[in-house]
Amino acid sequence: MSKTKIAPSLLAADFGNLQRDVEMVNNSDADWHHIDVMDGVFVPNISYGMPVVKAIARYATKPLDVHLMIIEPDRYIKTFAELGARILSVHYEACNHLHRTLQAIKAEGMQAGVALNPHTNINLLEDTIQDIDLVCLMSVNPGFGGQSFIENTYEKVKALKTLIDKKGASTLIEIDGGVTSKNANQLKNAGADVLVAGSFVFKSDDPTNTIKELKEIAG
Repeated sequence: MSKTKIAPSLLAADFGNLQRDVEMVNNSDADWHHIDVMDGVFVPNISYGMPVVKAIARYATKPLDVHLMIIEPDRYIKTFAELGARILSVHYEACNHLHRTLQAIKAEGMQAGVALNPHTNINLLEDTIQDIDLVCLMSVNPGFGGQSFIENTYEKVKALKTLIDKKGASTLIEIDGGVTSKNANQLKNAGADVLVAGSFVFKSDDPTNTIKELKEIAG
């Protein structure tokens, strides 16, 4: 069984020292760079757009896991492929034609991800799970870093894992929000494959060591 992947969220990085923080992730035990793109419409916050993603891609040596918290994500699929995204996740709640969107992401050579807000039931993915490479379960309400973890997430991970197994899919389960050393192992045991950690990593005294600890706990 492969080890749980750790994807530090650059939303919590120091934007005045972004190259330094990207290179820290490069040189750490992390597996991916997690990039949250927010438009101020789908979520009540604006993070960063294409120029910043392009700057991150210039220095990143690990895969870019891009999470679009935006309306009308289809308009930007090709753009994020050109910027170097390896995984592109769109929100179920923002897609009128999810299957079409997934196919468009794959047509650009990226892995296709679907993110679910805390209130969205995983059963809504029953008809598309075999087309999804990664499901990003929001374990906080999307839009801001540093929120408290929603405890119901454990049950949601188990239910999603059951659905994946039932359908014979190879979908990865990613957890985004409130991940710390205190819940990493429990999330892994519930069925999580990828843990996104923002504030817990970048606000720590030693981010590199914090990533190492997360990797060991969830390994």
